[in-house]
Amino acid sequence: MEFLIRVLIIYYLLITIVTFAAYGIDKRKAIKNQWRIPERVLISLAFAGGFLGAIFGMIMFRHKTKKLKFRLLVPISAILHVILIIFLVITLH
Repeated sequence: MEFLIRVLIIYYLLITIVTFAAYGIDKRKAIKNQWRIPERVLISLAFAGGFLGAIFGMIMFRHKTKKLKFRLLVPISAILHVILIIFLVITLH
């Protein structure tokens, strides 16, 4: 059980970092008028567990904050993952 918890912590840390970086890269590319990371990829990263990286990326880079799709789906992804984590904690203990 401890192994599973460690794996989950490492996974969430890595996906958070990757997601945060993706939002930063996409913002920089937007400023430079270059090829962008597709929105579906950014949202998928949030649903894959990178919701904290997405939230912090939106705030820090002021990126995608006006898009309703992001303002709704990123918090929904956070809620789903919090529910999943609570379920796992209750189930594994």
